[in-house]
Amino acid sequence: WPIDVVHLHGIDFDAYLPDDGPTLVTLHLPLAWYPAGVLSPAREDLWLHAVSEAQQATAPAGSRLIAPIPNGVDVNALAAPRSHRNFALVLSRICPEKGIHLAIDAAKRAGVPLAIGGQIYPYRTHVQYFADEVEPRLDRRRRFLGPLGFFAKRRLLNAARCLVIPSLAAETSSLVAMEALACGTPVVAFPNGALPNVVEHGKTGFLVNDIDEMAIAIDASADLDNETCRAEARDRFSLDRMVSAYMDAYRALAKLGDSRARLGAAG
Repeated sequence: WPIDVVHLHGIDFDAYLPDDGPTLVTLHLPLAWYPAGVLSPAREDLWLHAVSEAQQATAPAGSRLIAPIPNGVDVNALAAPRSHRNFALVLSRICPEKGIHLAIDAAKRAGVPLAIGGQIYPYRTHVQYFADEVEPRLDRRRRFLGPLGFFAKRRLLNAARCLVIPSLAAETSSLVAMEALACGTPVVAFPNGALPNVVEHGKTGFLVNDIDEMAIAIDASADLDNETCRAEARDRFSLDRMVSAYMDAYRALAKLGDSRARLGAAG
């Protein structure tokens, strides 16, 4: 079959980039992680894009990126409304830049139970971080659940008082924040990277600057309206919206490829 568009996602996309033809590259990671020069393609049929406005704002001078295409989540699959209970939730990889230990400290100050779901990958720094900073802070009310499948994650997201994102990194997007809002659950987060693009302070969650503010926000999140969170997710973060944006990009690139092919044939 003829190929209309090639769509790449890897950080090393330049190593296997097609020589020509309509190509779209989604930049999921911090833009500084990509090799120098790859963000300034000379080809007209090679389009690169970020996944959030915050990520795009970090592009170095001379970068050629099309408008961001934000990530989306399946709001319908995530919706399983139930009564919210008195516990906070963290869903994250367990590693130093995710700041899990800060969420535990904040939950203790707020006097609120905390459930932590996530994978510990077998990297030395990740394992050491869990052993040194996370495990010693756990108790009967602050528990580590390990990796979670979709249905367990959905159940917890729909039941939690709030989702806490204590990330110390500049997140390029935040699928888990979008998933929480789709479940009607407010988000308490540090305002790093794209999180201010997702969380509307005082409406769908709170953006905080330290552990004390995080503890206060965990307590205050119970007063936020769950249906407002769901409505924001439906309006702004739906999977359909993301797919539609990608299809628009595919069509525009394919049309560009057809035009160039016709010009080549005419020449």
